[in-house]
Amino acid sequence: MTVWLHEQRSSVMPYGAPDQRTMFTPDRIAIERLDGTLVAERKAPRDSFAGHQMHTPWNALQRAYFNGEALWTYLTTPFAFAMNGVRAEETEPWKEGAETWRVLRVYFPGSIETHCQVQDFFFDERLELRRNDYSVNIAGGFPAAQLMLEYTEANGIRMPSKRRAYTRGPDRRPILDMLMVSIDISEVAFA
Repeated sequence: MTVWLHEQRSSVMPYGAPDQRTMFTPDRIAIERLDGTLVAERKAPRDSFAGHQMHTPWNALQRAYFNGEALWTYLTTPFAFAMNGVRAEETEPWKEGAETWRVLRVYFPGSIETHCQVQDFFFDERLELRRNDYSVNIAGGFPAAQLMLEYTEANGIRMPSKRRAYTRGPDRRPILDMLMVSIDISEVAFA
């Protein structure tokens, strides 16, 4: 996975075949061969999710779109908070066991593709990101809580290496027996 920090752009390689990759931007998702030959593409990819719910199956381009927008958001946090049009405010703290986490509510402009335009990011006493709450708008808007575990360091920057996204209950707590996504990140480098 490669993400760009100063623009919303990402790529997964390999994707679907050893000689293929994805290319994601907010207005286009494509699957292409490593030599640049186009395999498939969709302009305005978010539109293809109209009417989708939590369990609606996705095709290869929809999975590529989700991978692109989701991992771009995850891997550029908190850098993306400084992008044009992004606004943030601190909200009420969150009690998690014996800890008190600070909560930053981030408002993304419509020009940035992400799970939803308003998301909460929870930081522990060391100011490490521990949780991200959002709604998965492309899948009917179900509420999710993503937990961050096991930090790693890359080029002097610390980031979570494990992410687990769960459906979020009405008490704002993750429903731990409803794991939706499991991501393990390794071999990170900033260039």
